Amino acid sequence: MKHKRVWRLTPPSPKSSQLALEAGITPLKAQLLLNRGIQDSGSAASFFSPRLSDLMDPMLLKDMDLAVELIMEAIKSREQIAVYGDYDADGITATALLLNFFSELDVPLSWYIPNRLKEGYSLNPIAIKKLKQDGIRLIITVDCGISNRKEIELAKQLGVKMVVTDHHQIPEDFDPVCPVINPNRDDSLFPFKDLAGVGVAFFLVIALRARLRDMGWFKDHPEPDLKRYLDIVALGTVADMVPLINQNRILVQSGLQVMRNSPWPGLKAVKDVSGVDSHRISSHDLAFKLAPRFNAPGRLGDSATGLTNLTTMNEPIAIETAGRLNSMNILRQRIEADILKEIEESIIKKSDFKDRMTIVLAKKGWHEGVLGIVASRLLDRYHRPTLVLTIREDMAVGSGRSIDGFNLHRSMTRLEQLFERFGGHYHAAGCTLKAANIQALAEGLEGIARKEIKEDDLVPAIDIDAEVPIQELTFDTVKDLRSLEPFGKGNPEPFFYSGDLEVLDSRVVGEKHLKLRVRQGKSLVEAIGFGLSDIHPLEGKMVNMVFTPEIDDWNGYKKIQLRINELELSGEATRLVRMK
Repeated sequence: MKHKRVWRLTPPSPKSSQLALEAGITPLKAQLLLNRGIQDSGSAASFFSPRLSDLMDPMLLKDMDLAVELIMEAIKSREQIAVYGDYDADGITATALLLNFFSELDVPLSWYIPNRLKEGYSLNPIAIKKLKQDGIRLIITVDCGISNRKEIELAKQLGVKMVVTDHHQIPEDFDPVCPVINPNRDDSLFPFKDLAGVGVAFFLVIALRARLRDMGWFKDHPEPDLKRYLDIVALGTVADMVPLINQNRILVQSGLQVMRNSPWPGLKAVKDVSGVDSHRISSHDLAFKLAPRFNAPGRLGDSATGLTNLTTMNEPIAIETAGRLNSMNILRQRIEADILKEIEESIIKKSDFKDRMTIVLAKKGWHEGVLGIVASRLLDRYHRPTLVLTIREDMAVGSGRSIDGFNLHRSMTRLEQLFERFGGHYHAAGCTLKAANIQALAEGLEGIARKEIKEDDLVPAIDIDAEVPIQELTFDTVKDLRSLEPFGKGNPEPFFYSGDLEVLDSRVVGEKHLKLRVRQGKSLVEAIGFGLSDIHPLEGKMVNMVFTPEIDDWNGYKKIQLRINELELSGEATRLVRMK
């Protein structure tokens, strides 16, 4: 059932020479820009030099004016305000952003983040009633609330005002009964739709500071420097895997600069436990080292540790919470690995999935908090829309992930009669349903998939930017590629192809990593393949390689090294497809 990925090589564009000339860059760099949809020198200049001054006017977001006035009234009336966040890294960072901002204004702000395992996602009636009992008169949601009309109406009945800030898809029956800030609204003039939840919260903060400045607030109070929050904003933006283009690129690149010397003791401590070098921190570090540590507590039912870490100015507390975040991430990895092992050994091997286009798995006892990650891992391995559920008594709760070519949320909408509740988007969704409906769900998804998924959709592919002989990879060329950072969704790290490389040396390092020395013509270069030790030894063989070039700096000695993405023996039926 597992598939090797097809290598899709993008052909050289006839526009690359012209763009290179106009933008003053190399043809290779121009090709990379064209591959990412950047067609002219003006767009190239903005891409390479993202500036905070290019952030859009927050007032273009529909209801921003109403939200700001409602919050200002609460501040002037000294009403109690609470921010209601989500338990993932995006929601935690958005909540921390507002807490830190209001703290600088010397305006008290309470917070509430639901327990994932007991309350589930977003607003719920019990939480609304509790906040009312605690004296809260205004609730500001971050990274949630767009689908919670009933809960918002309950809050209004109880005399609690609401401001919703969210970035998730607008429901079909959307009819706002309070200020709702969401760039996906059809009636929003904000041109960029792909902000993370923390990004939407940051634009709210920009608008609030401007309003406070206009009313003379800062004559008697110090004015917050919003740049101080950009490392928190960058972390949440990268963690939520939104496209790192346009406004998100500005926020993340600026945030990475701030993060090198973060003003927040908690972030410094998490960088330390994660082994992140502050001077060389990248979006990759945010995505694969920091974000998992802030996502882990929410998955395990702890909604406070990550938030405490990002809001404390007490160094011992920062260090202690960083250690707990690290421990919870280790526990999360162990739980996830155990479930994956059970699925591979006890379910996949004993079941016949080869003729199915979807995978739906359910079992009692699986930890609800890691099911989304498990679904992602299975999607990576089998390239099928995947839904993983845990059963508690007569109910099932789960998460799904999907491939290009199959809109998971839309498909679940067509089966909505089976669910107690569900939500999500094209590639990811969550749901709750009666356990008795699991089989109907599996068959329903399979039926939709057979009508919508093409055979080609089930074959995973890796997109390659260009074919590059290794003799062209000079230090200047490799350094120049780093100007495309930060990398992420919408701006992937460049992948290159080079064929017929002779392997002069092959060895295993660090137990499971492959280290090669390869030659092409007269050029020699080293290559490292993380987790590829199972294909050792390769001495004397000819290989084709998909790689990302990097500069390896060890004890002050620098050399070019190829980070292997994929490898095949030359002369076999190649996986390379030259696109037209």
